Amino acid sequence: MQSFIQALATIELGDDAVRLFHGRGGHYAGCEHLCLDWFAPVLLLTSFTPLADDDLATCQQAIAARWQAIRPDSQLNLVYQYRSAGETFTQVLQGEVPEPHIVSENGARFQVHLMRGQNHGLFLDMANGREWVRANARYKKVLNLFAYTCGFSVAALQGGADEVVNMDMSKGALGIGKQNHLLNGFSAGARFLGHDIFKSWGKLKKLGPYDIIVADPPSNQKGSFVATKDYVRLIRRLPELLADNGEVLLCLNAPELDTTFLRQQVADAAPALEYIERLANPPAFMDVSEEKSLKVLRYRLSAQT
Repeated sequence: MQSFIQALATIELGDDAVRLFHGRGGHYAGCEHLCLDWFAPVLLLTSFTPLADDDLATCQQAIAARWQAIRPDSQLNLVYQYRSAGETFTQVLQGEVPEPHIVSENGARFQVHLMRGQNHGLFLDMANGREWVRANARYKKVLNLFAYTCGFSVAALQGGADEVVNMDMSKGALGIGKQNHLLNGFSAGARFLGHDIFKSWGKLKKLGPYDIIVADPPSNQKGSFVATKDYVRLIRRLPELLADNGEVLLCLNAPELDTTFLRQQVADAAPALEYIERLANPPAFMDVSEEKSLKVLRYRLSAQT
């Protein structure tokens, strides 16, 4: 717990949603189970093992002390969440959570829900992926697969994309995605398709071809997508959806699967895709083993001859 308290002494709070403490990266001995995120105006403390009452109280006191030092005139809003594979427990420790809760990132605004389960509406480790799309989307047609709440789509339209097609099985997530577009002034330019991707190749091909495809699937979601068996099925179909020189971001957030797994799948199933680079993760998500952290691989389809 001491390394968490020491790290708190250096944190600063800006306007954007960010990770402040990433114990899971393994750089803080004894605190591998703890993370602290800033979803202004709320701090979110997450533990991946149950915290004893004394430890939780120690964390809360340390956070409150740092808050008093940097925001003495503002109310501390602090939420605690315990996560495990089978359960999530969330409580407000101090202050309150606004509703609706709107946060910002690089000039974009997103609605988040800290009190509803493990997925809050914006994956903070994907910030660089969204920034890449924003920087490369001008005049492009973009396909956003496993779109969730459509952060990539908002980024693409901010970057000047001509059109974005969002597809996700969860109509609820897409509903929040539509709200995110409106929050950012986009009432047109995006489609929202609540379909099973693996049953929709014909529709996707008809709407294409695409200059950029983003695939950010869950790594292990029963009934939806299991990376070890389903990623290759997805990769195999990507070349037929891409325009010449079209680019793909393949995302994988499974600590047990490394970049070699994903690169081998592409080499076997879609050799026409040329590997370009792995995008760096935000500095806050630095990991002692980068292969356990989020993988975002960029590929390009060579022009057909």
